[in-house]
Amino acid sequence: MPRLYFYYAALSGFFGLFLLMMAWHTLIAPSNTFPTALLLMVTVGPLLLPFKGLLNKNLKSCTWMTYLSLPYFVHGVTEAYVNQSQRPYALLEILFSLLLCFGAGFYVYKAEKV
Repeated sequence: MPRLYFYYAALSGFFGLFLLMMAWHTLIAPSNTFPTALLLMVTVGPLLLPFKGLLNKNLKSCTWMTYLSLPYFVHGVTEAYVNQSQRPYALLEILFSLLLCFGAGFYVYKAEKV
């Protein structure tokens, strides 16, 4: 399988996760206890750190994206288990985080094998 497919999978996982986090905390289920800006800084902010390197196909940034996607996976699993009303969004978070993790990971793996 060409290496570019894994890169596109990582990009679709990143943008899916980014848009889901933005929509979840602003439109779908805004929090009554925490400020929306704080939630966005905590959930969306870390995704933006290696974003430029991901767009430039930098292998180190892609590796960091794999590490960065794992807390989103853990959050999605716990949210799906605890909160039944938010389960569809948590399952989407799991899907996008796994797509980002495996897409970026296999992209780096294929680049190292060449």
